[in-house]
Amino acid sequence: MSKNIFLIIDGNSLTHRAFHAIPLLTATDGTPTNAVYGFLNMFFKALDKIEPDYIAVTFDKGKTTFRHQDYADYKSTRKATPDELRTQFPLLKEALQCLRIKYLEMDNFEADDIIGTLTVLAEKNNINVVVLTGDRDLLQLVSPKVRVMLTQKGITEIQDYNEGKVWDRYGVSPPQITDIKGLMGDASDNIPGVPGIGEKTALKLIQEHGKVEDVIADLEKLPTRWRNKIAEYKEQALLSKQLATINCQVPINAEPDNFRWEGPDYPALLALFSKLEFKTLIRNIIERTTGGDKKAGNSFMQSMNKQAELDVYQVNYTIASNRDKLAKINNEVETNGYIALELAGAPSSGIMAAAIALENDKCFLLPECNKVECLNTITAICVNPKFKKICFSGKEAIWYLQSHNQQMMGLYFDITVASYLLNPGQSPKTLQDLALEHFDLVLPAKEANALPARADTVLRLYPLLHQKLVELGMDRLYYDVELPLISVLAEMEIEGVNINPVILQEMAKETEGQILNLEKEIYDLAGESFNINSPKQLGYILFEKMGLPVIKKTKTGYSTDASVLEELATTQVIAEKILEYRQIAKLKSTYVDGLFNLINPVTGRIHTTYHQDVTATGRLSSSDPNLQNIPIRLEQGRKIRKVFIPGREGNLILAADYSQIELRILAHMSADPNLVEAFLLGQDVHTRTAAEVFHLPIQEVTPELRNRAKAVNFGIVYGISDFGLARDLKVSRAEASSYIKSYFERYSGVKRFIDQKITEAKETGYATTMLNRRRYLPDLFSSNRIARAFGERTAINTPIQGSAADIIKLAMVRINNELKNRQMKTKMILQVHDELIFDVPQDELEKAKSIIREFMENALQLDVPLLVDIKVGPNWYDVRKV
Repeated sequence: MSKNIFLIIDGNSLTHRAFHAIPLLTATDGTPTNAVYGFLNMFFKALDKIEPDYIAVTFDKGKTTFRHQDYADYKSTRKATPDELRTQFPLLKEALQCLRIKYLEMDNFEADDIIGTLTVLAEKNNINVVVLTGDRDLLQLVSPKVRVMLTQKGITEIQDYNEGKVWDRYGVSPPQITDIKGLMGDASDNIPGVPGIGEKTALKLIQEHGKVEDVIADLEKLPTRWRNKIAEYKEQALLSKQLATINCQVPINAEPDNFRWEGPDYPALLALFSKLEFKTLIRNIIERTTGGDKKAGNSFMQSMNKQAELDVYQVNYTIASNRDKLAKINNEVETNGYIALELAGAPSSGIMAAAIALENDKCFLLPECNKVECLNTITAICVNPKFKKICFSGKEAIWYLQSHNQQMMGLYFDITVASYLLNPGQSPKTLQDLALEHFDLVLPAKEANALPARADTVLRLYPLLHQKLVELGMDRLYYDVELPLISVLAEMEIEGVNINPVILQEMAKETEGQILNLEKEIYDLAGESFNINSPKQLGYILFEKMGLPVIKKTKTGYSTDASVLEELATTQVIAEKILEYRQIAKLKSTYVDGLFNLINPVTGRIHTTYHQDVTATGRLSSSDPNLQNIPIRLEQGRKIRKVFIPGREGNLILAADYSQIELRILAHMSADPNLVEAFLLGQDVHTRTAAEVFHLPIQEVTPELRNRAKAVNFGIVYGISDFGLARDLKVSRAEASSYIKSYFERYSGVKRFIDQKITEAKETGYATTMLNRRRYLPDLFSSNRIARAFGERTAINTPIQGSAADIIKLAMVRINNELKNRQMKTKMILQVHDELIFDVPQDELEKAKSIIREFMENALQLDVPLLVDIKVGPNWYDVRKV
């Protein structure tokens, strides 16, 4: 049953609030989107809560209105709208058109005036009104039929004001809000009011006298300190009230039915959301409109026109559940160049159903893969290398086959990795995301034809993504590195890493004892026991009880983050101990205890998951456990590596680590003669840099100076500032600046390289690696200085770190192929940044060392040698250089 509600939205207010509440978001092409995203989130929340029958959004149209005729300085102190916000208003209006919501803006009037006029129109037609805004001025419109929902705390909280709530908050009726503004003014709108009268005084005067006019009439009754001020500024007070009063007589030629909401144009809305990369909103809409979310009270389902529900993509397919039809699949696959494959089930339990899409527009569903004949048909196709298979996630398909002790062969194209390469800055895309982005398709969620529709979509995506890779010059990177790497990573995951549970238990006891000892030390230093993990309690101990200097504050109190503790630790033992406590506690919970929980009960190993489609630089990441972030700077963290042991008795762990690969890539890409010469002569590059920067003979460089030069070397790779270098070296900013200046004087080729890469990135909008991996850099075009500086640092670092990632991936593929070609039992089991870990039988050690060194050092030819340090031992910790 209709509640007969008119939702009126203050477009300018909500858009500004969203822009300032949400960090700057951009689409891949650099288009700012945070204000639109925040506005839509607030709108959808209000929609579900209110379930309106009518909706309108109002905007300011120009900078001048009728109020400027009365007071030329009205709103003159407002800052100019940032470019990143101004460009979002057309996008928001486009979104409103897709939502089929009318928006209004009129010359000479503000959005508030249009809202006021619409409330009067609604009341005359006996319609209830809800105004959604962040502007308290609109509280003056509250009446028995009008309530105001006021956004607070960014976009997360909303307060609902009716007449009673206004009275409770201010002690006046809604129309008297303008009288309060008349006396106190409004700095945000540059309404002057009466100088010296603030909100507290204004409220008291209006509560006692009723209106500004009555206050002026009762001047003789006022205390002297107010009487004189109001007498002097009474005309200004009346003008201020007039400026603050909403004009409810805007000439709008409309009736309520003009704003009746029939629901969105979903295909258009999804297309826009796809363009703006609003993945969460896309998923919500698809769930709501395809039967995935039909809970009571959901305005999408109750208020929309049912005819507007999304059409779900349908394909014609043959159900292959008997012997004849299964045989037909084999015949059809034989005659096709390539096939798209979708598997359903679980990697741990195997294939339960499958779908195959073919080039001749034929599609098959195998719904009963738990039956032998059906399973044999699909596995036979998967293991046959002559059938070119296109998968959405090839690695997942490999795991499925592994659960049946079968090996996937002939993986021809992987949609997930291809879409990642084309846009590495985005979070991983689902098949639904890609179907919507490229074809405006909504895939079925739970229906029987989900698998065929998915397989058909995968087939359609292949030529499109392949062509884009070719056009962008990334086809070599894809086909030579990323695609074959999928199988390598899957094999590493399946092999897993053997874990020594005895050592892990010993470490658990050891770290637990360390934590208890640190707690006692901290309590003794503090003079009492407290919750060390509570920022509030820790802040009290450090800054109130102990009186330590406050470094920075948060909204809720004292900051006790790592940067604060590190600064305090230079002089305060308690801060040093708290930092150590946090590090050991995290080490125990994340790795010592965490590894126990991840040991597979069947294999006794840890099977980490590698991700090719997460980092923007091209580096691999891993999860369950995250092996990339083991805190090896701590000795206790390095000891975690003791638990990683060979999988077979008598085997050894071999660790192969690129030596200073990023600096070598910098030397190659910059062609700086001094840097190149250092590597060609086999000099210690940090010692050489120290000699250059500090103008000393190499033999006079001390360990301290070498460490400073090392910080400069790696800082340059990451685009470090003098501020950052000063912080890292604990020297003055001027001294750090002198180091950087001296470095660039001696390594002028590096300076040219940096300037060139920033210039190129600003011209193209992206940075590239040596193998043409592309990373888009929208931050380069931000008006925010900090964001822009980050973009410039990324333009410097991406070619270097990304090229390092390309090189080790290429080495992994070639080493894996060589080990297989030679039928060796050596297994690649881990990859951590620039390091590869192998499980090697002793009788293959020399051969393995030779292969690994050759393929790592010759993965890509540079103008300086790539060198690899190889270490061998009984576990990952106790490896020694050989």
